[in-house]
Amino acid sequence: MASKIIVVGDVNGQFPAVFKKLSALHTKNAFSLAIIAGNLFADPADTSTTNDEDITALFDGTITIPLPTYFALGSHTLPPRIVEKLESGGEVCSNLYFLGKRTTIKTSEGIRIVALGGTLDPNVTVGLSKDKYLPFYTEDDAKALGGAHSADIFIANDWPSSIRVGSKVGFTPEQGEPSSQECVATLSSTLKPRYHFSTFGTFYEREPFFHPEDAAGDRRVTRFISLASYNNPAKQKWLYAFSLDLSTSARTTLPPGTTASPLSRPSKKRAALPDQETYSRFSQPNNHHHHQNKRQRQPPPAPSECFFCLSNDNLATHLLTSIATDTYLTTAKGPLSTSNTFPQLGFPAHILIIPLTHSPTLEAIPEPAARATTYKEMQRYRGALHNMLTTLGRQKLGAVTWEVARSNGIHIHWQFLPISVDLIRKGLIEAAFKVEAENEKYPQFKTRDIGDGADEKHDFFRIMIWSPSDEDKEQPTETSRSDLSNSPAGRETSLVLPLSANFRFDLQFGRRVLAKLLGLESRLSWKDCSQSHEDEVADAEAFKKAFKMYDFSLVEG
Repeated sequence: MASKIIVVGDVNGQFPAVFKKLSALHTKNAFSLAIIAGNLFADPADTSTTNDEDITALFDGTITIPLPTYFALGSHTLPPRIVEKLESGGEVCSNLYFLGKRTTIKTSEGIRIVALGGTLDPNVTVGLSKDKYLPFYTEDDAKALGGAHSADIFIANDWPSSIRVGSKVGFTPEQGEPSSQECVATLSSTLKPRYHFSTFGTFYEREPFFHPEDAAGDRRVTRFISLASYNNPAKQKWLYAFSLDLSTSARTTLPPGTTASPLSRPSKKRAALPDQETYSRFSQPNNHHHHQNKRQRQPPPAPSECFFCLSNDNLATHLLTSIATDTYLTTAKGPLSTSNTFPQLGFPAHILIIPLTHSPTLEAIPEPAARATTYKEMQRYRGALHNMLTTLGRQKLGAVTWEVARSNGIHIHWQFLPISVDLIRKGLIEAAFKVEAENEKYPQFKTRDIGDGADEKHDFFRIMIWSPSDEDKEQPTETSRSDLSNSPAGRETSLVLPLSANFRFDLQFGRRVLAKLLGLESRLSWKDCSQSHEDEVADAEAFKKAFKMYDFSLVEG
């Protein structure tokens, strides 16, 4: 069952009005708990008679707190009367609990909260801070909290450094830049919280971001929100309510707009997005084997620069549709097909199946076991896609998957495209590839299954052609979902074109042949098929909705 939670920014001593507001909201929404992420009390240096009277009202129960409420250590010192009360009784009053400077707690709902209070003390370079009420922490305090390993909610007064890297959310602070620290970024990266809250004068909510997969196979998504203060003159958001369901997997379907994690990572950017199919930065896509190019080849990009690696800051994460253990799916940028190409589907369905490992070929993955599991999972995704087409295409759609495996390549991937069953059964797919290869004076295709390609002595271009059986396919049920990654009954043909190391091969060959077959010659290059960001998101979301029943990563996450 999901828990409803409400988080509040800086209150700065105006807690009578804030708790009254929380009471009204709690009556309507039945929150499980509330969190004050910033300063609950006024700065003792600016205290007044009213502040002191309000604290008295809090102690004697005149001000009531309707639900369990946790308050953080903000940027200034707690009032002496509050410190005395905490020292004597452990809580300020009924339902009001101090999170402390360096705290890990689990609520009665099972929600794990980690809090790092105060601001970084520049005068202390080593050791843990001794006074638990002074609003300063050390780097060792932050490191110590890393021992919690995980958190559902992380509260820190300082922002994590680099949090705005890779974000498209505008931020115009009215009070200068927020204090941000590398140790907070490292801690957040370690904890991988579902929600990370901070406070500042200007409200800021970053796009969700995902963390690299951990040893257990989980890839968590974090939302960073910094709340404005209560009663701020700009009327910026100072409350944030949400539901947290701990029964859901840490590995989730990526929300629209999700980016790679900006935390503790290099922020180097490149302006241009290379061709997903041709990597035009490293080769000339329209030059064939008889053209000479004597320019020195640039070194291939590292994973942080590769546009198929999840560690790249510039990864087009809005195209990601599924992430499993060793591979992931993404819709193609500049797809060959359109939403009208396959009316049964209503979306382009030009899909890339990409290993998480940065390797030019499957054969180049160093560990045999890792190579085997990666290949198996890539085929499993194909099977799931085939099942989707069998149902949605009503036996009218097959599929073609193609691959260019070159030892001097960058990041191996398979491209998947639905195709009319009639074209397959008439032998037109095989004929089209063989004729085009002959026209280009390429080597001859061989019909054979080469598995992960580990036993091949040369580079190769491969196409895998699948068509469903004539049997009717029933609509799958939720209980059968985990079995839907097994490719349904049908006919499978694999054609392989051997390539020597110095052979000039057109990396757009597969797309070019299929474009001619489908009457889509105007879409030969992905660059001529650019879409708006909104259209890309819409196509990705439409595919995810259709594929959800078949996505084994959701079942097993």
